[in-house]
Amino acid sequence: MNNYIEGATIENTDFTEQSLAGNEYTNCEFINCNFTNCDLKNTDLIECTFKGCNFSQAILNNTGIKGVQFTSCKLIGINFQVCSDFLFSIQFADCQLDYASFFQKKMKKTLFSCCSIKEADFEETDLTEAVFTNCDLLHTSFNKTILEKADLRTAYNYSLDPELNRIKKAKFSHHGISGLLSKYDIVID
Repeated sequence: MNNYIEGATIENTDFTEQSLAGNEYTNCEFINCNFTNCDLKNTDLIECTFKGCNFSQAILNNTGIKGVQFTSCKLIGINFQVCSDFLFSIQFADCQLDYASFFQKKMKKTLFSCCSIKEADFEETDLTEAVFTNCDLLHTSFNKTILEKADLRTAYNYSLDPELNRIKKAKFSHHGISGLLSKYDIVID
């Protein structure tokens, strides 16, 4: 490990194109920081919170994300697929997650609240008991996804095939039914 930082509050810091590879941050709070093009390979983020941060094109290869909360962050195009699977646990509120990839991640009970998750990839992802509260899922890919007991009652613009995904006991609203039937190209009034 390069550095071990615990309990720090880091505000208005520009980490653009820096390398934080190999560092460990525990119970830290990052506020209005810029991680654009930042190298976070092999970094451990444990019980950290990020508020108003930009992660555009950040490198997350083998990054440990354990109990991390993102609020009002820009995470467009982030490839979470390459993060370490060990204890992977994450929450999002008011975030931009457009074009993000969660391919094959285990994300049981993950909370997505008021997020834009357009054209994201949840293929083969385990979203058992995940909650999508007021999230825009336009053109997001669900294929062989486990959505058992997931709550999509207030999510919108999603389209998923019940025959290609596991949706037992998942919760949907009446308004969202069209997202389950879109492959049939039928008109629902």
